[in-house]
Amino acid sequence: MTGSGYSPTTAPDGRGAWRAPVADGPLHATVTVPGSKSLTNRELILAALADGPSRLIAPLHSDDSSRMIEALRALGVGIELEPGDGRFGDDIVVTPVWPLKGNTEVDCGQAGTVMRFIAGLGGFARGDVTITAHESALHRPMGAMITALRDVGVDIDDGGHWALPFIVRGHGHTRGGEATIDASASSQFVSGLLLAAPRFDVGLHLHHSGHRLPSIPHIDMTVEALGHRGVHVERPASGEWIVPAGPIRGKDVAIEPDLSNAAPFLTAAMIAGGSVSVTGWPAHSTQPGAMLTEILALMGAKVHRRGGALTVTGGGAIQGIDLDLSAAGELTPTIFALAAFADSPSTLHGIGHIRGHETDRIAALVSELRGLGGEADELPDGIRIVPRPLHGGTWHAHHDHRMATTGAVIGLAVPGVEVDDIGTTAKTMPEFPQLWRAMVEAGDAAHDAEAMRAS
Repeated sequence: MTGSGYSPTTAPDGRGAWRAPVADGPLHATVTVPGSKSLTNRELILAALADGPSRLIAPLHSDDSSRMIEALRALGVGIELEPGDGRFGDDIVVTPVWPLKGNTEVDCGQAGTVMRFIAGLGGFARGDVTITAHESALHRPMGAMITALRDVGVDIDDGGHWALPFIVRGHGHTRGGEATIDASASSQFVSGLLLAAPRFDVGLHLHHSGHRLPSIPHIDMTVEALGHRGVHVERPASGEWIVPAGPIRGKDVAIEPDLSNAAPFLTAAMIAGGSVSVTGWPAHSTQPGAMLTEILALMGAKVHRRGGALTVTGGGAIQGIDLDLSAAGELTPTIFALAAFADSPSTLHGIGHIRGHETDRIAALVSELRGLGGEADELPDGIRIVPRPLHGGTWHAHHDHRMATTGAVIGLAVPGVEVDDIGTTAKTMPEFPQLWRAMVEAGDAAHDAEAMRAS
């Protein structure tokens, strides 16, 4: 089938180099994406600290969630997989233990949520917990988290380098109390502390001291998840949280689809034309991806939600935009790809913190687009994109799942784009290559059928 993306360099099993499928005509597809990585890993932490068993329904099964499961198992938490609804694998049943088990090592891989959230649990173990990561992730910011954990009584030996790897010398409990943290580099610092706080001896009174606080929706997500388990977080002022010491309720929790992982699929309809629907779109969500409905409409899409599905219809001009993405920095790579095909330049700002993700996403996006003939410039806190005709070539993933999916979005309209390692998408969405190809082939099939009717 034309546009399917198969070539001698294609890796059908999702590993290695991958020729991005080109859309031969408008898309007509309905996509179901797996559960939210952010919600899955938060609920795994809360379930591990709860007062009884919990079940996570339709969770994400990916590299990041597997790292979290293995980290919790290393700390003695009971985790079993049981049959779910069959769409994307098993449910996860968590049986907590107290105190956690020490004299163990946790390998976080590339998962920022694992390194930031597990660090907050280390003090609850009896014995040392060594926390490390893949060599490509050892650069990720951890200094502010280490400082705040020490402020609440966690004993950490980092060898004086304020980064991974380090050892938490667990004593079976954490004192808690008042702490100040500069979370300008990552909202995960705040979330990691809030998730552990109910188990601190005296709870937590946390202040943010930095000049900005990125990705506030992720903090809202953490607060809401705590609330659903009976922990009321007070917010006396902006950048201030009070969490009382007390129980975390064990419960069954259904995980929402990952709205940020849905972004490339919805954006595809604007680039290729036609419509793409994502099923199970929640009426209310704290996920940053919920902002897509407004962002894509501003850029020229028709967006509507009906019967639990969100549908984006393209076909008209893509409009350039001046956009503050500080609340949803993880959407930057996808919006960047869309802006490359707009009718005027775009500026994305408020995203300086994404330099500290799996790679420096600002530098990587600019470099890769230039490599395909495009024009983009790094700004102190963002990116400016000037649409230019693009040509095929290698799009480097930089060990970053969102860089890989961005290459797929651009390749939808530019023949010959090859993502050097599509396997990086396994970090949060192992099914991406198959779902993407199916979306494109559904559009090709509809296009071929229409051509036959016309003939």
